Amino acid sequence: MSRFFRAGESDSDDSDDYSDEISETESEDHTDDSEDDSDDDEPQQRRVASRFETGAFSDSDSDDDAVRVVRSAKDKRFEEIEQAVTSMANGQKINDWVSAQNEFDRANKGLQKAVGIIAQNGVPKFYIKAVADLEKAIQAALDKEKSASKKMNASNAKALNSMKQKVKKNNRLYEKEIQEYEKDPENYDVEEEVVEVKPKGKKTKKVVASDSEEGSADEQDDGFTPVGAGGKTVEFTQDNLFKKLKEVVDARGKKNTNREEQVRILEKLLQIANTPYQKIIVLLNLISAQFDFATGLSGYMSIPLWKNAEKFLNVLLTTLEANPLFIVKENVPEVDEADKDRSPQDGEPVLIQGSIVAFVDRLDDEFTKSLQNIDPHTTDYVDRLKDEVGLYAVIVRSHAYFTRLELTDAICRTTMRRLEHLYFKPDVVILAVEQATAALLPSKVANPSQNSSELIHDLCVYLYKNGASLLRTRAMLCHIYHHALHNRFFVARDMLLMSHLQETIHQADVTTQILHNRAMVQLGLCAFREGMIKEAQACLQDISGTGRVKELLAQGLQLQRYGTVTPEQEKLDRQRQLPFHMHINLELLECAYLTCSMLLEIPNMASAGVNPENRKKVISKPFRRMLDYNSRQVFTGPPENTRDHIMGAAKALASGEWQKSIELINAIKIWELMPNTDKIKEMLGHKIQEEGLRTYMFSNASYYSSVGLEQLSKMFDLPLSNVISIVSKMVWNEELSASIDQVSNVVVIHHVQPSKVQALALAFAEKAAGFVEGNEKLLELKTPQQADRPKKGPNAGKEATAGKQQQQRTMGGTRGGRGGRNRFNNGLGNSVRGGRQ
Repeated sequence: MSRFFRAGESDSDDSDDYSDEISETESEDHTDDSEDDSDDDEPQQRRVASRFETGAFSDSDSDDDAVRVVRSAKDKRFEEIEQAVTSMANGQKINDWVSAQNEFDRANKGLQKAVGIIAQNGVPKFYIKAVADLEKAIQAALDKEKSASKKMNASNAKALNSMKQKVKKNNRLYEKEIQEYEKDPENYDVEEEVVEVKPKGKKTKKVVASDSEEGSADEQDDGFTPVGAGGKTVEFTQDNLFKKLKEVVDARGKKNTNREEQVRILEKLLQIANTPYQKIIVLLNLISAQFDFATGLSGYMSIPLWKNAEKFLNVLLTTLEANPLFIVKENVPEVDEADKDRSPQDGEPVLIQGSIVAFVDRLDDEFTKSLQNIDPHTTDYVDRLKDEVGLYAVIVRSHAYFTRLELTDAICRTTMRRLEHLYFKPDVVILAVEQATAALLPSKVANPSQNSSELIHDLCVYLYKNGASLLRTRAMLCHIYHHALHNRFFVARDMLLMSHLQETIHQADVTTQILHNRAMVQLGLCAFREGMIKEAQACLQDISGTGRVKELLAQGLQLQRYGTVTPEQEKLDRQRQLPFHMHINLELLECAYLTCSMLLEIPNMASAGVNPENRKKVISKPFRRMLDYNSRQVFTGPPENTRDHIMGAAKALASGEWQKSIELINAIKIWELMPNTDKIKEMLGHKIQEEGLRTYMFSNASYYSSVGLEQLSKMFDLPLSNVISIVSKMVWNEELSASIDQVSNVVVIHHVQPSKVQALALAFAEKAAGFVEGNEKLLELKTPQQADRPKKGPNAGKEATAGKQQQQRTMGGTRGGRGGRNRFNNGLGNSVRGGRQ
């Protein structure tokens, strides 16, 4: 309608011009349709406006003066993807997952269209950032939805669940890019700045920052020229060295700080530093900058960064060794002129604030973290393990530096680090590490030991005298482990008993408790190798009998049935795991424990027929459980694993077939992992013969009035003196009611028949004890655990009355305040228990 008003108000010339313009625009439209679709991105509003504004409101020559913006195909495609990503982020903010899903699909379609561009330029960083944040936002929304009282609508929830699967599948394609983004989210999408300087009459200078982290400083400087404000090139000289160093130190830890650029600047400063003080100051900051790359509790340094830190730490120690008047210590008074070069005056040392022992600790911790995160069954783990010699050389070198300065605390910490790298290794490996370390160190520092036991002893004794309580405890446990590993059982046992560590170890931290468990297991294995079966079983019982061997030895995580462990606790448990090369073979440990339990339990079970008091005596509950389970099997096939071999050997030993038992035990392949395998198999065969004799005497004593010792010697292939010794011990310990006739060389069995009253009393005591035990179990089932707590609320009285009625139905009523279970326990029950004890 406004068009007609304007037409009426305008002159005739204007209307003619207007009609002419309409015809011109229509002809232009026909020509545009036949052209390429390159102008499809122009907004529709702009086209309509140009039809009316070009002729009516502007001059005819205005088209020639307009500037037309030409965009590349890359910019068009990436702009389309960026618009979808922005809309998707807006949908996340308002919790509109339907629109977020649609925009996510639109962004992926844009990526498919731009596949050729992405092949040349890579996936756009804003897309990587968006999908990485999207996965976290979806997980947070799902967690919030579970705990929220008001649920979201069905379509939104359906879109959210669908997005979870799509994003997880999509992000698998960009795992490497997402990992790079998570390392430094703040600086990930910051584009590399290209600074162009166009002075008059000169060529344009172009500066591109290098992204390389590896290689030498010369390789990293290729194509890198620091540029300051105004595009002027920054030059590093002796005059501005401390100024630039201060700028780097001030920027450290701040948001949007480019850590790679900081490292390159520090390396450039190290090249121009020509005095010892300048080199030491720059190196201290350069090593700290290398450690800044490892972010988070679970993150660890990459191997190239770790090797750079190790290299610079060696350079720092070399500089300090060449200039003994420059001393790096932690507690140093502040200096007013810290930005000026310093040199020793009149022989006075120059004190520099820093902590070399902290660098050593961090380097060692990062090495352990990297081993924890590398698959131990690959060659990468072996290649990484080769770096331990270089790390050990750094520890030895810093230990010598602290010894020269007489820094007791630092000496103790490096001594402990050195001990933790050696205590679990055999003698041959320790000597090889010492020799390899001596080849890496200067002659005045290298002092390789020729005796591993003396080296471990010297390190531990120093910690006993000068270390803190925790270091002394850990040194003692390492010393015990080393003695047990080298078959010095009595020395290790005496050290453990005299230290009284068993009484206070529960108060120590978790890592020390793990070291204690490792020492106890190694002590048990040492006793087993020496043939002391009873001592070995006692040492291994507390660890192997719990069913949590992996967790107690920090060699794996125990699967929680109901998920009672929090994610934070699980993360801490993973950080405490020992590297694979420090593990104790759990299958060998279980085999030794079950074998010891077999040699002790089978005679104990046989003696229950002779002495009824031994029926309740259980040496190893796990072994009893396995044996009962194996006995209940309807069909028992040939043994397939270690447990089957030991269970079969136990059954054969109980039935007197000691030869079959020895064959089954010797067939276990895990014995090959122990040194002197033939000697161990011979020892086990001899022990099985002895325990077979004891089992035979317990099982068949009631059928004999006398047994010939020579016959027993032939039956079990034992020397006569051994048979006499074994039977004499059984008689002396009152395990067997018999006597030895040395004239006729026989064992006379004494059959003691109880009187009728004694037999009835024994039968009554057994039945009463069984009744008490069954009664207690029934009470535990019927009475809830919260029954002792006072009830609150209006139904408290009713619940208490119901509980009493239930107890009367279960236990019987009371008479005059006496009776029921309490009356029985206070009377006959206690007398029966006392009699059985």
